[in-house]
Amino acid sequence: MEFKSYSPATCTLTLSIPSDYVAQYIQKNYFEHLRIAISNTFGRIKLAWNTTIVKDDSMPTDTSTPQTKRRATNDGGYTYEGDVDTKSGDWKAKQALATDNTQELTRAPGSINHLPEIDSQLNLHQTFDSYVEGKSNKLCRSIGLKIAEHPQGTQFNPMFVHGPSGCGKTHLVNAIGVRCKEIYPNKRVLYVSAREFQMQYSNAQIQGKINDFIGFYQTIDMLIIDDVQEWLTAPKTQNTFFHIFEHLFRIEKRIILVSDRPPVQLSGMMDRLITRFSGGMVAEMLKPNVQLCVDILKQKIKRDGLNIPGPVITYIAENVNGSIREIQGIINSLIAYSIVENSNIDLKFVERIVTRAIKTDNQTLTIDDIIRIVCTHYDVTEQQIKGPLRKREIVLPRQIIMYLADKHIRMPASRIGRCVGGRDHSTVLHSLHLIADKIKKDQDFCCEIQALEQELGIK
Repeated sequence: MEFKSYSPATCTLTLSIPSDYVAQYIQKNYFEHLRIAISNTFGRIKLAWNTTIVKDDSMPTDTSTPQTKRRATNDGGYTYEGDVDTKSGDWKAKQALATDNTQELTRAPGSINHLPEIDSQLNLHQTFDSYVEGKSNKLCRSIGLKIAEHPQGTQFNPMFVHGPSGCGKTHLVNAIGVRCKEIYPNKRVLYVSAREFQMQYSNAQIQGKINDFIGFYQTIDMLIIDDVQEWLTAPKTQNTFFHIFEHLFRIEKRIILVSDRPPVQLSGMMDRLITRFSGGMVAEMLKPNVQLCVDILKQKIKRDGLNIPGPVITYIAENVNGSIREIQGIINSLIAYSIVENSNIDLKFVERIVTRAIKTDNQTLTIDDIIRIVCTHYDVTEQQIKGPLRKREIVLPRQIIMYLADKHIRMPASRIGRCVGGRDHSTVLHSLHLIADKIKKDQDFCCEIQALEQELGIK
């Protein structure tokens, strides 16, 4: 098999196949791989093929069906033509290959196995319906909704959302993905954190599957990556993502990126990535003002069936420092404490809860604070955490310390490892993955982590 010609006018790439046997063998065993490879390289084109077969005088000449498209060639054989639309993957053969009895080489539309469905990893509770609009997020929400409803195209691509922690960035991009899947259920939408992407890349390197890793991401229709600032000290990850970005952008797939700072402030990011991040729509989200916090509180209170007086709602909104995460944490605390203590949710009760839940001073959180609080909570010593013991009652608190340090202090994995007894980089990444996965699957464990964060005064 060889590439024969390419027609820019019809966007058709023609292959030359030496025999009917080879044509059938390729169709049966390699067609899907060939379609994906050519589509990834050339984008949306038609793949045409022709087969020249040596003429046999004994070959019947009246067995061709009306659909057969046969013409004589200079070498005394015949050429049969068919085409593939690489967008849909349907093999639409226009002919039958002539052998001693004519065989039809046709795949009906839809018979080709499309790419398997993937877990989009979207939070289905974070939708546009639950996203409260205010002055601080109105522009981002409007653009996000337009992208979700019209994902194909180059306008606002990539969309780069940045803003401080707790302003609703993750909720917004999840809402974009969820709405897109609702309207276009066959779209391959994927939400992934930058840290998760980096761990997948590291595993692919170890297993020698970098090409598979890149190939998978190049099949995504809408790629959403959160916290891209995590890559500032990972040049190899940046370089790999650059090639994925280039391919997706060229074939007009949607790319959405989230960061805690604008592209120009991503010191340590490759220049060619920064220019591409800045080349679409850079949208800033601000911390919600008091009125938006009040509106968010009212929505969450209604959802949870609580009865909280207006002055109490205002007090909470004025003390959460513009953090939506703090709002959710306080609501969870109010529910828990009101049930345990059998108390009414009045202003005095809420003042006590808010004081416990929110860090009101300007003291900087350190990993020593995390180690101390976690050790106290799980009744273990700092020496045990930093020691060689691998008992479950020691390993779990150690992994939680790594997770909290990574999430809230933004420490490099190598430094976290040194602070918990000299663990290596891969051990830390493995621990982060385990704890994040456990939080997703175990609601009780998730509440336990939230309790630790509140005790640390984390916003």
